[in-house]
Amino acid sequence: MSKTILICGHGPGISDSVAREFGKRGFRVALVARNADRIAAAANDLVEAGMIAKAFPCDLGDPEAVTRMIGEVHQTLGPIDVLHWNATSSGAGDLTTAPISELREVLGVGVYGLVAAVQAALPELREAQGSVLVTGGGFANYLNPFDPMIVQWGMMGVATSKAAQRKLTHLLHHRLAGEGVFVGEVVVLGVVKGTAFDRGNGMLDAADIAAAFWTMHAERGPMSVNFPG
Repeated sequence: MSKTILICGHGPGISDSVAREFGKRGFRVALVARNADRIAAAANDLVEAGMIAKAFPCDLGDPEAVTRMIGEVHQTLGPIDVLHWNATSSGAGDLTTAPISELREVLGVGVYGLVAAVQAALPELREAQGSVLVTGGGFANYLNPFDPMIVQWGMMGVATSKAAQRKLTHLLHHRLAGEGVFVGEVVVLGVVKGTAFDRGNGMLDAADIAAAFWTMHAERGPMSVNFPG
């Protein structure tokens, strides 16, 4: 029986490679992001490559919208076996001046939306003994001298959200381990080639990161893996 992977926060880098990695292994693929035209085109590319894929436009920072989207995916593609959370927001760059509403939006995408997705998909994840796979960011780990650089780059909101998301991922791992649902993260320690952050200095290949996610799902080994290791 075919399985379904839900890709939340689809873009041209890691998440697209994860979609292709799982899609070539027979998974139906649900692509989720705000831009309806962009994810429709991405889904069409996967279909042309011989995969089953559908686009589901959604504001991943809106928990109620996320809950509705989970229901739509279930109705269209069937129960969700794997939830991949790749969504992020780059707002609230300077936490001394940013409106609280902007920080709330960043945390909404990185934390609240993820919680809403897990809660809504949990019955089918339990049934499938499935996985929740989170794209972690090095900004959650870095200490001096990197913190001053994060401040200089205007990425304070992202770093705060990724730190909270990392704690959330670890807590969910321990909460759900006894129910057969694996929760893990691949922490990306560098710039991925071809993404919005790549200014010609991208050194990491998204396909290699996707392979690490597949290994994590298939083998259920360490729940947190640094890439590159």
